[in-house]
Amino acid sequence: MAKSKANKKEIIAGRLTIAREQAGLSQSQVAKLLNLHRPTISEIEAGRRNVSAEELLTFAKLYGVGLSWITDENEVGFDKNKDKIELAARELNKLKDDDLEKVIKLLSAIKGKPKE
Repeated sequence: MAKSKANKKEIIAGRLTIAREQAGLSQSQVAKLLNLHRPTISEIEAGRRNVSAEELLTFAKLYGVGLSWITDENEVGFDKNKDKIELAARELNKLKDDDLEKVIKLLSAIKGKPKE
């Protein structure tokens, strides 16, 4: 049971870090917005400080992500790349069709393969 709890804490900490970075915010900026000390944010993101349900809701709103994504209990571990891709996909889903098509073309160009 302790391993499961530690694993969940790792997932939450990692996803909070990814969401903050994707929101373009520094730990200092988040601390100021939430009236916390920067080391508190650092401790949360390192998984060394427990986060209350109220704090999780606040982070989710601030970062523009769903609480369910931060706390997904179906995950067996933290995979930074997979979680970044999932967060990017959520953002892509919000785009208009024309803008999404431009992003797909850009990704194809970056990857070096022609769009099929």
